[in-house]
Amino acid sequence: MTGLLDGKKILITGVITDASIAFHAARAAQEQGAEVVLTGYGRMRLVERIAGRLPKPAPVIELDVTNDEHLDGLAEKVREHVDGLDGVLHSIGFAPASCLGGDFLEAPWEDVSSAMQISAYSLKSLSTACLPLMGPGGSIVGMDFDARVAWPAYDWMGVAKAALESTSRYLARELGPKGIRVNLVSAGPVRTMAAKSIPGFQGLEDTWSERAPLGWDVEDPEPVAQSICGMLSDWFPKTTGSMIMVDGGFHALGA
Repeated sequence: MTGLLDGKKILITGVITDASIAFHAARAAQEQGAEVVLTGYGRMRLVERIAGRLPKPAPVIELDVTNDEHLDGLAEKVREHVDGLDGVLHSIGFAPASCLGGDFLEAPWEDVSSAMQISAYSLKSLSTACLPLMGPGGSIVGMDFDARVAWPAYDWMGVAKAALESTSRYLARELGPKGIRVNLVSAGPVRTMAAKSIPGFQGLEDTWSERAPLGWDVEDPEPVAQSICGMLSDWFPKTTGSMIMVDGGFHALGA
């Protein structure tokens, strides 16, 4: 049986635990026939251990998206495992504690700038680092949380996600002539380690499951993982600069 990603070589960032959306995307991609390479940062032994829980153990490359040396050497390190890339998943986000939780007016620029670099600018950094490995038909997908509104407690991470959305559109403009698509998957809340670190996130989870027309299960990352695989596949050949909503329809309703 032919898989949606048969023969594709995919780089997936952001795996921290087996609850990470990126982990489930990697698993789904392998199940659909892709060869997967992961990147990790910080707790590399943990990421390598988690990589071993995939259907097929995947190699792990250390990548700090704020480190120019890591970015400059990424293509060479990826080539140690695959001869090119057909797709990249950007699933990277971070904000210091001062940027979350309701003290929006108090966060210092030093912390805000860190959130912006890691959560938004890194989409451009990762994309350009991977360009030597990509050709026409390539797909870059970023993970988003709808930044068109101001969410309780999300604060400067919400601002960073708004910057991510704009960055994806400019990247789509720049990379379109090379035949490379750039899109975002805007997911509803999924109970990951990153989500648990956001004060007040529990309230969003409860509201979502009650109001999403299709329903929403914060414990089920599968709909998001499947949508990521769809965007990494060849089945959206003329879709770029778009934000694909995978949230049970929550975004379509008024307050």
